[in-house]
Amino acid sequence: MSGLGISRRGLLAGASALGASAALSACGAKVGSDTSSFSGTKADTSGDTVKVGLLNSLSGTMAISEVTVHNSLLLAVGEVNAAGGVLGRKLEPVSQDGASDWPTFAEKAEALITDDRVVATFGCWTSASRKAVKPVFERHRSLLFYPVQYEGLEQSPYIFYVGATTNQQIVPALDYLRERGLTRLCLVGSDYVFPRTANKIIKAYAKANGMEVLGEEYAPLGSTEFSTIVNKVRNAGPDAVFNTLNGDSNVAFFKEYKSGGLTAGSMPVLSVSIAEEEVKSIGTQYLEGQLTAWNYYQTTPGAANAAFVKAYRAAYGADKPTSDPMEAAYLSVHLWAAMVEKAGSFDAAAVRAASDGVAFDAPEGRVTVDGASQHVYKTARIGKVGADGLIEEVWNSGGPVRPDPFLKDYTWASGLS
Repeated sequence: MSGLGISRRGLLAGASALGASAALSACGAKVGSDTSSFSGTKADTSGDTVKVGLLNSLSGTMAISEVTVHNSLLLAVGEVNAAGGVLGRKLEPVSQDGASDWPTFAEKAEALITDDRVVATFGCWTSASRKAVKPVFERHRSLLFYPVQYEGLEQSPYIFYVGATTNQQIVPALDYLRERGLTRLCLVGSDYVFPRTANKIIKAYAKANGMEVLGEEYAPLGSTEFSTIVNKVRNAGPDAVFNTLNGDSNVAFFKEYKSGGLTAGSMPVLSVSIAEEEVKSIGTQYLEGQLTAWNYYQTTPGAANAAFVKAYRAAYGADKPTSDPMEAAYLSVHLWAAMVEKAGSFDAAAVRAASDGVAFDAPEGRVTVDGASQHVYKTARIGKVGADGLIEEVWNSGGPVRPDPFLKDYTWASGLS
């Protein structure tokens, strides 16, 4: 992993000994203590290694997206260990398969915390899985690092939201469409919390910004039948489709979209859950020219990204793409390691107290933790799928956007939460 050239020095942002002492004094922790436990279920920090939980769907409809996230978590754990570990301890990853089933996610989270006694957990993809495990992490006062963009309108003291929140993805995507005159939309999504909440936000934005929603269609997660939905979209005749489908439903949707005579040129689709891995699985012939909204692409320029792509390919195959959720998962491990080093403790309360301002020069660019919301400053990016299956950036926000998960800065969003 030395090819990445990442040292612990590069992970810490503004972490002085004085600052760490102040943060730890505030929560009653002892500076330099590496045997402290969570105030809920006790994590095991007694040995030369500490366990970290990896909680992903390694089977089921979401495996198309989550297996590669799991791989990037393993890559980051390996890099942290190669750099000396965290507080002198090596990390031992413990993987659990959520199996694309939300009750299973909750059961596996419970096992990681109580049986494996992990110091932190990294994972989940869908908002349904996150909401299923949220009370588990809160009950045990254990930390979850969530790597995927989501619908916002949530905050938990035991979750760090490392993917984009609404004002870092969905709102910029709508701004992009509106500024290009694509103001008549159809909404297509999987039938669970993220698409329905996202579409509630989209409709509020549209009403306040001169856009029109012509239709709103949902399919069960994992559905492969889209002829009826595509026919409804074609008959509605929107300027664009806003797509919040998740998992392998996207394969069936885009194949039906093309066979129905709809193209990126005549009726573009902007997707918020399709990244490079999904492009490869769906087929470039079905996606060329279509739009995406993320914070990172494999093509994002910079030395940190070049090193990340090289390291990932070296570990998993020269033909393997990287993607936004993979990159967010990867940086979440590095951010957590930096927070722990700054706190001088694995204790969840101490880590939270030390989190504000911790930064990492990630493949997507510099990211910084907002301790108040436990979200991350991120640059918004719109991309277009190319003939080679890669996504090329066509617009960005010009710099990291402050996370606003409850959309407090937007008058049209009042009442949504």
